[in-house]
Amino acid sequence: MSSEVRSGVSPRRPPPTAPMGQLRYRVMLGLVLLGLALLVGRVGILHVVDRPFLQGQGDARTLRTDPLPAHRGMIADRHGEPLAISTPVVTLWANPQDVPEDPIQRARLATALGMAPSALDERLARYADREFMYLQRRMTPEAAQRVLALRVPGVYRQDEYKRYYPAGEVAAQLLGVTNVDDVGQEGLELAYQSWLSGTPGLRRVLKDRRGRLVRDLEVLREAKPGGELTLAIDQRLQYMAYRELKAGVAEHDADGGVVVMLDARSGEVLAMANQPSYNPNDRAGLDPQGLRNRAIVDAYEPGSVVKPLAMAAMLDAGGLSPETRVDTSPGWMRIDRFTIRDIRNYGELDLAGILEKSSNIGMSKLVLRFDEPVVPQLYRRLGFGQAPGTGFPGEATGEVPAPVRWSSSQWAALSYGYGLSVTPLQLASAFTAIANEGRRLPPSLLRQDAPVQGEQVISPEVARQVLDMMDEVVEPGTGARRAEVPGYRVAGKTGTVRKTGTGGYQEDAYRGFFVGIAPVSDPRIVVVVMIDHPRGDSYYGGAVAAPVFSRLAGSALRLLDVPPDQTDVEASP
Repeated sequence: MSSEVRSGVSPRRPPPTAPMGQLRYRVMLGLVLLGLALLVGRVGILHVVDRPFLQGQGDARTLRTDPLPAHRGMIADRHGEPLAISTPVVTLWANPQDVPEDPIQRARLATALGMAPSALDERLARYADREFMYLQRRMTPEAAQRVLALRVPGVYRQDEYKRYYPAGEVAAQLLGVTNVDDVGQEGLELAYQSWLSGTPGLRRVLKDRRGRLVRDLEVLREAKPGGELTLAIDQRLQYMAYRELKAGVAEHDADGGVVVMLDARSGEVLAMANQPSYNPNDRAGLDPQGLRNRAIVDAYEPGSVVKPLAMAAMLDAGGLSPETRVDTSPGWMRIDRFTIRDIRNYGELDLAGILEKSSNIGMSKLVLRFDEPVVPQLYRRLGFGQAPGTGFPGEATGEVPAPVRWSSSQWAALSYGYGLSVTPLQLASAFTAIANEGRRLPPSLLRQDAPVQGEQVISPEVARQVLDMMDEVVEPGTGARRAEVPGYRVAGKTGTVRKTGTGGYQEDAYRGFFVGIAPVSDPRIVVVVMIDHPRGDSYYGGAVAAPVFSRLAGSALRLLDVPPDQTDVEASP
């Protein structure tokens, strides 16, 4: 035995031969190169073959097309003063599935939103299976930024616009309102929705997996703002009309009222006020009655205020003159099965006296002289029983009885303002024929830049005669004396009508009317005032509506820089 074996030490193995080591090296190198080749090939396939598919999948998860809100068009008065504008606001929304359940974060979010933490938890639980819910609509950008600064996961912003009405309740029923999505719901906002709304745009954006905006990429379509709407309204006159109407309604504890002021030369609506009203910028506790534009959508029996129009119809038909006299004694008369009365026996009156005393007997005896229904025929030419054509939603047509229903008693009733219904706007438009040499001008809520011709409905001579008679109605000592305007000659007519109910005419409910034209020498404005159900002893049109006209017309004429035409100013109170 060798010494190595004898000592217990294993003999050393000889090193591998060189060929075996090279083989292993080459195998390992080949595997590495093969892996690299496979990797490069895969990368190539992904970049070349699968690129469209992968890019589409990536874009579907990160690229979004967001709408660009369109700026709603401004509504302005005839001088360009804003009546309705859109301001930028922010709507906050959340993905309930991403909002953390951490009570501290939720409490901070609820506080920033002005909510109770329990209310926020309840809403999040209600929408837990959805990916979208509104947190708060139409916040100011500053308030929204304070919420977003909390960096609560799952809370996002959406830019929108909110409608704001600088005039508030003063022109609320005329302008109308928009809903939370800025879509017109009432008034002119609804009538001109397609014109005002504009066209939203589109933009492509990059968002992360949580829906947060990473980068704006491009604008696909620019937002097109809505068109501007210029009204015939003069904001200064609108404030005056609303102020005087509100004061008149409050003074007589009335249910409401209406004022309409037209430009006597163009038919443009310079002012249109309603009571009750509401604040379109704060609709909490809104009374639905305040939404109605009673000047256009409600029709009423006009009563004695239409007597000048009936008188014009009879004068235009021929056979009468301003000197024609009628015996109204004994102050009552029977027609068919009905009894017609005056307040008292006025005896013999000329045509101006019939208007001044507002004699139903005188009007009835005059109209029964004619074989033709001249009064209702003129009413229709003046626009009664037809839509005014302003485009306002829900405008009423009123009613004039059909010819088959006319009888002697109906002819008489129509001559003193019963048996028909008109809106205050129709009434004001009809009196433009008296103020404008016999040409009736259609009413317009929009500013008219071109001259308006109108329709000749009575002769200029008759129009002037009736205007002079109405001038005599508004004099010291008459029932319409409270309509006088210091420094100006005023033509007018009062009217008092019983309100109707389910059982017919009510005993203790009235509407007081006044129609006025000023100044008589060169008419500039036509004003209709209606006070609905004034309470107390003063319910006649001359007591409740005429003073509103006086204050409004005086302020309006001075604002419009109309020179006085009354030589004896001392005679006016």
